[in-house]
Amino acid sequence: MTFDAGALGQSKADLAQALRTMRKRASRTQVWLAQRCNMSQTKLSNIETGRITPGLVDVELILRALDAPPEMVAEIATLARLANTEWQSKRASWRRGLEKRQAELGGLEAECEEFRYFLPAMVTGLLATPEYIRASLAHAPGNTSKTVARKLERQAILYDITKRFTFLLTEQAARWAVVPRPVMAVQLDRLISLSHLPHVRIGVIPMGTVVGRGPLNTFTVYDQRLATVETFTGRIVFQDPRDISEHLDVFALYERHASFGDSARALLEEWSTTFRS
Repeated sequence: MTFDAGALGQSKADLAQALRTMRKRASRTQVWLAQRCNMSQTKLSNIETGRITPGLVDVELILRALDAPPEMVAEIATLARLANTEWQSKRASWRRGLEKRQAELGGLEAECEEFRYFLPAMVTGLLATPEYIRASLAHAPGNTSKTVARKLERQAILYDITKRFTFLLTEQAARWAVVPRPVMAVQLDRLISLSHLPHVRIGVIPMGTVVGRGPLNTFTVYDQRLATVETFTGRIVFQDPRDISEHLDVFALYERHASFGDSARALLEEWSTTFRS
């Protein structure tokens, strides 16, 4: 699928119009269709006017109730999948202020219970030292001191025992020298320390581990509600259950090849010693 920001935005309006047109062509009222789909007439009205974006289950119920032909089902299913995908431009985040993005992430983290982070390139902010965070924001425009502060504030969630975290890092992510070597050693020491928290699992995939699927992107899965994928120019937010399920499957694949516990800590200690030497 090609992700064009304009297409992703337009797909929501197109989906609403397509569902509304299909109902009218079938000579059905909103009341009739809502009853057949076991939803309120208000919800159906909001779907048809684009005020809310229906989930894939809602779309399938509507298509089935209207006895849609197979070619129409395929077309609208594609629209629904696009409508449940969001593109968040990095430039837009810069214009709004990076600290606002941190507030949004904090709100999402407060709502979720289980977090899965796949980190093929760098350490994520929740695990990072202040020096590492500042260095990773060096490319961002303007004063980033507020963003650094908000990132550090968000780290408090790691000590919430009602949450569960799994972080998978490739050796490259753990050893990529974002900061000078002595500071990288401190960063690795922090990973070791956090790995002792009972509800925080830190897994490491060493170089040379045979895995059939390449680590293409940094991604995070929040419960089973959404997945975010990072790129150089922004992030893609998936809410389609199929996309979320596929990312969970990929995560499980890498998780099976990762070292945890004492084995992971031994590797991190070895790399930390190398940076200090």
